[in-house]
This record gives sequence, structure tokens and C-alpha cells, in this order.
Amino acid sequence: MTVADESRVQLPQGAAGSIEVYVNGVRQREGVDFERRDGELVFRRALAKEGKLGFWRWTSLIFGVAGTYRQNDSVDVVYEVNGRRTVATGLPILSRSPIEAEERLTGQGS
Repeated sequence: MTVADESRVQLPQGAAGSIEVYVNGVRQREGVDFERRDGELVFRRALAKEGKLGFWRWTSLIFGVAGTYRQNDSVDVVYEVNGRRTVATGLPILSRSPIEAEERLTGQGS
């Protein structure tokens, strides 16, 4: 696995015990699809959010000139807080800086 194929998502506050993780509504398996590392979920593939659409993109969508075919992943986590089932939806996908990625590959850093 290369660092470019890795995506990170910050776990919600209080999601320390057993959790369920879904990407685009599909249940993910810990140890197979992702792992927990330092309060984050680390996925073994690239995830991305589409981002905001500009004026011309919206205009082309309205008139049916073009569709939107960009990757738009949604990460949801189900966990318990004080015995109550809680769902965090649409968690932000974090990016890793090139310096951090290089440090991870070489095992160097501060």
C-alpha cells in the first residue's frame, strides 16, 4: 500500500469502544478495510469528497449539458455514548501533507 492510497477520517469524540463504520452505506471491516490509529480511521484506499460546485458546473447540470462524475465518498460511524446509540454522518476526509507522508515512508520525523 502506498500513502497515496490511504485516507484518514477523525473519529468523533466519545467513539472509543465498539464502532460500526460505513462508506457510502456499505459496512466496513476493521483490520480489512480500515484500522484505528491515534483517534483516526485509516482506510486502505483513496476516499474523496466532491467539494463545492462552481457556477458553470451548476449551470451545466441545470441545463443537462453535463453530469457530475466526481468521487464523493461519505463516511458514517455508529457508536455508543452513555449507553445511547449515536451516529456521526458525512465525516470529513482528512488529507496528509507530503512531508508527513515522506516521514511515514522513511520512518523519520520529529
